[in-house]
Amino acid sequence: MSSLPVATRRTVLADLVPGTLVRDAVLVTAAAGLTGLAAQAVIPVPGSPVPMTGQTFAALLTGAALGWRRGAAAMLLYLLVGAAGMPWFNNGTSGLTASAGYVVGFVFAGALVGTLAARGGDRTPARTAGTMVLGNLVIYAFGVPWLMAAASLDLATALDKGVAPFLLGDALKIALAAAVLPATWALVHRFRD
Repeated sequence: MSSLPVATRRTVLADLVPGTLVRDAVLVTAAAGLTGLAAQAVIPVPGSPVPMTGQTFAALLTGAALGWRRGAAAMLLYLLVGAAGMPWFNNGTSGLTASAGYVVGFVFAGALVGTLAARGGDRTPARTAGTMVLGNLVIYAFGVPWLMAAASLDLATALDKGVAPFLLGDALKIALAAAVLPATWALVHRFRD
């Protein structure tokens, strides 16, 4: 048991909420539900089997806010429940569709973003942007090969249909996160002082 103050331990926003196991279960479940809700904000992308949604934003914020263990657990819960039939993937779908690789990537992106956030990767706009870019790259690293296999696409076509149309939207989501997360930490520090 560490006696270090919270400010010197590796913390994420969820660590500021009192509690342990019950708190973590509620946060993980709520984050999975929030990601499912964000997946319903759908913008169809012409020529792509993958729509633009808010779920990547929710997945990356989950990792940053909950940390690597809870962030990965929330995204794993989201993936497993959706694969089992809960209609909370994009457009109210479920199962392992052509875009499921991106959801698999959420698990690993949540872990990476959570790890970086615990090391201060969400405390300044520049660090937050870098953290979110890395999280997006992880999502693409899983999503593109899955899309290639599911839709029988070559790499160039998969990048054209599964990455290129989303770069502007991802940049906007990263900019929003780079504003929101450091501002949240600034508020936390203001209330502590």
